[in-house]
Amino acid sequence: MNLKKSLILGIIGILILSKFWIGLYSHDEFGGKHLFIKHRPIWKTYFYSPQGMSDMKISEMSVDKRTEQILFNEFVYNQGLSR
Repeated sequence: MNLKKSLILGIIGILILSKFWIGLYSHDEFGGKHLFIKHRPIWKTYFYSPQGMSDMKISEMSVDKRTEQILFNEFVYNQGLSR
């Protein structure tokens, strides 16, 4: 019984760690979803660009979209992904 509890706790621990370090993003030009390793831990898993390939500036976006775009730039674009 103790081995079973240890195994379950180990699996739960691995899932929580993967939630912090593994991300999924939608390419801003071509679509499609891609898996990547985050450069720092964050609870957010799915990243997308509300700006896309438009000429809209970050200052013209709503607060929610601005936050999404800033996170997309930090975790995807600035890391050399989605280019």
